[in-house]
Amino acid sequence: MSSLDHIVRGFKATLVARAIFMLSSAALMIVLARYLLDPDGYGTLFWAIGILSVVQLLADVGLGKSAARYFAVYREKDPGQIPHLIELTIAVKLVCIALVTGALLLFYEQIAVLLGDPTVAPFLAAGAVYLLVNSFNGFTQVAFQGFNNLVYSAAVQAIGGVARLVFAVVFVLAGFGALGAFFGYIVGYAVAAVFGVTVLYLQFYRAYERAPSFEPGLPRRLLEYSVPLTATRSANVVDKQIDIVLVGVFLTNPAVAFYTLAKQIVDFVLAPAESLGFTISPNFGEEKAGGNLERARTLYETALTNTLLLYIPAAAGLAIVAGPFVTLVFGGDYAGAIPVLQVLCLFVVLQAITNLTSDSLDYLGRARERAIAKGGTAMANFGLNIVLIPTIGVVGAAIATVITHSIYVAVNLYVVHVELSLRVKTLVSSIGKIVVITGGMAVIVLAVTPLVSSLVMLGAIILVGVVTWAGLALASGLLDPQDVRTVLG
Repeated sequence: MSSLDHIVRGFKATLVARAIFMLSSAALMIVLARYLLDPDGYGTLFWAIGILSVVQLLADVGLGKSAARYFAVYREKDPGQIPHLIELTIAVKLVCIALVTGALLLFYEQIAVLLGDPTVAPFLAAGAVYLLVNSFNGFTQVAFQGFNNLVYSAAVQAIGGVARLVFAVVFVLAGFGALGAFFGYIVGYAVAAVFGVTVLYLQFYRAYERAPSFEPGLPRRLLEYSVPLTATRSANVVDKQIDIVLVGVFLTNPAVAFYTLAKQIVDFVLAPAESLGFTISPNFGEEKAGGNLERARTLYETALTNTLLLYIPAAAGLAIVAGPFVTLVFGGDYAGAIPVLQVLCLFVVLQAITNLTSDSLDYLGRARERAIAKGGTAMANFGLNIVLIPTIGVVGAAIATVITHSIYVAVNLYVVHVELSLRVKTLVSSIGKIVVITGGMAVIVLAVTPLVSSLVMLGAIILVGVVTWAGLALASGLLDPQDVRTVLG
């Protein structure tokens, strides 16, 4: 199988799994927000998850990503080291998880009081189990990425999404409210983690003949490389979750609901870009190790152009239809999410580039540079949130995210350019065409959006936008029908 065929196959598997995960997430989001929980309960649930996502940093560190990198290297270089790498990674993870969950169980009540809402205490107590299962749910996905077996990684993600939907709805209907939904998350991630760990053991740990001992210095290198990845992961989680935590601290649980809902819609839109970045990133490490920087450059430029061709128009269209979309799908109680979503449409483009670029830098061996950039912008985001949320409200959190992420994307692109010598003029020319396509599509969508009065009409207008975009993209030559058939065929 050629490199392109392998990427396409992995992309398909990841995209299908991501689609299952995001569709189950969307279904859960709609059912919880529109039918089962009010904005206060919805906000409480996701404020607790945001808090635990920050706590999870201490339990996960960057060991999973570091292990994935060494899985990718040693499955070709010295496969006998793989069992040792798996054992060491899991052992260290268990120690970290034990320390963090133990502290959480001891001090969850005090943490809830410190955050200003004692009602979140039961979520934090149950969070000890959440941290354990979610840690291995995430680790197995990344591990399979390191083995360049995206099918298993995709399966873990899909299983977790579907199980989470089923159990969260069942527990809420049983009368347990927002806490029941949280236990649904725990059970869903537990199912995914058990599946992932089982596959990792049967298909990878047992598949390699163990070397007599660790290669000298390899454990140290594994742990050392996890340090910048820990910094990057910490900054990334802080960047994505601290705003939710701060909205809850400075404002109200319904405000958390509005902000979380907008971010969840953005995550749904970003699923294809995340799938592509997750799929192609291991190939950059392989191409660099083989001295094929020209192929790596072509791969990145093609992926970046196609990503922007999809996401610049998508972001513009989403900003235009945000009002009727939120009110028709989630109800008028969530109208406060509309301005947040419109601001975050700028973030959609930025995050699409990040999803394509960030993991690639890790596999190119530039994790340190990415860690520095992410750490700096995360601290800036934290500071801006503290200033903007009390003064502007929930929209201030969205503005802070867009400003700081713009800087992070610029740094990432610069590092990729240094590494791969990107053809800047060609990329700028393609982006110019994409902007023109976006403008043509936006004019038509703006003209018909005031007519929206039902979900059917909203769907029809979105379809009009997609057809307009596709026609303009084909006419410009940026969208190749043969490439589309290759991916979909």
